[in-house]
Amino acid sequence: MPIYLLSDEHPELFPPPERADKSGVVAVGGDLRPERLLSAYAQGIFPWYSEGEPILWHSPNPRFVLTPDLLHTGRSLRKTMARGVYEVRYDTAFRRVITECGRMPRPGQAGTWITEEMREAYVALHEAGFAHSVEAWADGELQGGLYGVSLGAAFFGESMFAHAPDASKVAFATAVERFQRWGFHFIDCQVETEHLARFGAVNWPRKRFLAALAQALKEPTRRGAWTEDAPAPA
Repeated sequence: MPIYLLSDEHPELFPPPERADKSGVVAVGGDLRPERLLSAYAQGIFPWYSEGEPILWHSPNPRFVLTPDLLHTGRSLRKTMARGVYEVRYDTAFRRVITECGRMPRPGQAGTWITEEMREAYVALHEAGFAHSVEAWADGELQGGLYGVSLGAAFFGESMFAHAPDASKVAFATAVERFQRWGFHFIDCQVETEHLARFGAVNWPRKRFLAALAQALKEPTRRGAWTEDAPAPA
């Protein structure tokens, strides 16, 4: 199946996600300007590529998804959360979080897909109020966290890191519990991992994911910094 080459002039235009090849690639090229990234996420597409490659845009089938009501936290993790080992903050160190995510070694990967270009693109998206970090702090030090993109009632998780036991797990579980209070429909985990499966994430056919995404995008977006007094949707 031919791969669609994106136009530089129309960042909002993508081919239908259903046209993705077996690996999930639906388009190649373009750039990572905020308008293009937001358009991609709204259509169920995200960038994922390595240093030296052209930008590859993906819409995998199936899609790995967690709904907040199905969050599973084991007894040990619940105890860690109850003891307050980590203070969970939002959007206080976005650049540090994405930088640390890019430094974490990944099984089966020689390098990182969080290139400098990718990092700066998501920092710009954060500054525009759409990308967010969830951080686990202990004794004034950043010990773990994650980042992703929020649109409507959907959160698109991108990556996480941990320098201390359970740090990223606490950040993730705490965030999902907040998403449930906010009425988020789902967390997009993109592709299956054993780590996220333990939290209750499951595979959805692309058709189901796109239908759920369309419903989630009918809700307003919580744009801006997610402080303890997070802004209401606007």
